[in-house]
Amino acid sequence: MNSGKARMIKATGQAAAIIAIACMLAACVNLLREDGISFVGDWSTDSRFIDDSGQSLVISLTEASRLYAQKKAVFVDARPKSQYERGRIKGAVSLPWHEVNKRFMEVADQLEGGKTIICYCDGESCELSHDLALFLSDMGFENTRVLVNGWTKWRQAGLPTQTGGQGNE
Repeated sequence: MNSGKARMIKATGQAAAIIAIACMLAACVNLLREDGISFVGDWSTDSRFIDDSGQSLVISLTEASRLYAQKKAVFVDARPKSQYERGRIKGAVSLPWHEVNKRFMEVADQLEGGKTIICYCDGESCELSHDLALFLSDMGFENTRVLVNGWTKWRQAGLPTQTGGQGNE
């Protein structure tokens, strides 16, 4: 009985040593790689929504609603058309990210005019609006922003919404 307990303690110690050595080797390899993962960084939701130069694309709900009220923004819904029709920010343009290549020319004229373009989708982890904002920036639209979790935040704030419709308003 006593020797069995001693073997278990020894095996546990050896397993812990192997795990510690593996972690140290992994950290060393990570440090030596050119594309290693940073041990310290900003992992916030807002830090994920940046442009190619590292500038944040995030716009606050307060700023977005102010621009909406002043008619200085165009809202672009990056969600699939079916979700857009179930509910959207009032007056938003539908440009589903998964159809952007075939639908962009249909809506391009609605995005011109120097207004801030605010892309949105739904959910903290939704990347559709970020991808769409980067695409629009690449297409020459300079002032594109992302309203993170836009649809949910907008609705919860009681801001103007609409449903139905057969196309862009």
